[in-house]
Amino acid sequence: MKLMGYRREDGRVGFRNHVVVISSVSCANAVVDAVGRALPDVKIITHAEGCGRGPADVALTYRTMLGLCTHPNVAAVLVVGLGCEFITAPVLAQGIADQKKRVEHIVMQDVGGSAQAIQKGIEITGDLLAYAGSLKREECGWDEVVLGLECGGSDALSGITANPLVGGVSDRVVEQGGTAMLSETTEMIGTAHILARRSATHEIAEQIENLIEQQNRKVHDSLGDMAHMVISPGNVEGGLSNIVEKSLGCIVKGGTTPLNEVLEYACRPTKKGFVVMDTPGSDIFSITGMSAGGTHAILFTTGRGSCTGFPTVPVIKVASNTTLYERMTGDMDYNAARILEEISMEEATDEMMQMLAGVLCGEPTKAEINRQDILSIMTMTEPF
Repeated sequence: MKLMGYRREDGRVGFRNHVVVISSVSCANAVVDAVGRALPDVKIITHAEGCGRGPADVALTYRTMLGLCTHPNVAAVLVVGLGCEFITAPVLAQGIADQKKRVEHIVMQDVGGSAQAIQKGIEITGDLLAYAGSLKREECGWDEVVLGLECGGSDALSGITANPLVGGVSDRVVEQGGTAMLSETTEMIGTAHILARRSATHEIAEQIENLIEQQNRKVHDSLGDMAHMVISPGNVEGGLSNIVEKSLGCIVKGGTTPLNEVLEYACRPTKKGFVVMDTPGSDIFSITGMSAGGTHAILFTTGRGSCTGFPTVPVIKVASNTTLYERMTGDMDYNAARILEEISMEEATDEMMQMLAGVLCGEPTKAEINRQDILSIMTMTEPF
């Protein structure tokens, strides 16, 4: 299947062509929102970070924002800052420019305040939209693709229909030279031995075992005797009884190929093939981390009906049961339950690959149509 994408100056390929307006600090969110209202074709990224935290969180926030702004699905960026924050607009803009991405910035305190920043932001963003509109797609291969794997609100069928289906797609992408990224470390508890067996090297096996054990200790420290229930109420209502059941379904999304790399949050893969990113089990934090790490699209399985999308990365919703798909057809992209009655797993995988190829070439997902642009940056400490 032929793919068409935008070749960026850093050599990577993007499958969307967004102009992003991002706040360097939460104090600039209102200006960013106003620019977005005036120019609805832009993608706005606002958040609650950028100041009032310790060095480790500032570094993590900067890395995440830099990854989001230099993502190959992004054509150009406007950074809006206040002027007295830890992560300033000029510093973030310079980091973006260093990675050969077109970028402009505004400092509210320098231009005279909010109203002036909004007007200037609209002018600059209009020029960036014109620049993005001049870019054209060109043919590219599956070896360029980084595919994110996510699940939210599982049910008793998730591990039978949707998750194995996504695993089959993961294997197909990897077989063609691409990358498949699994996340949500919490939802790997109880499966360390399985992922270690799949690891390409002894060092990677140790990394994944240590990572999952560390997360397991965090859960036990927080929940004590209830640690086995570290799954949302919706998962229990859907038919799961503990975290290991959730985890077994989760890792199936990663297919069957060797585990080639374990990544920190919001870091890009340096290896092709199947990789794991250390993220929380929360869908929003997880998707944000994977997107900052460069995933071009995300296959998101659900048995309960999650409606999560992302500003710059298309999210494809795969329903595990027909009732959900028919009840929330405006949010679900594919009904994996057809595997139980109508088609084989191989046929469903063929269909999902066709759908993925279409989305990568520009067809909108339901989350994109609904503009379900949800984002949250992970932090490690409370603000001070």
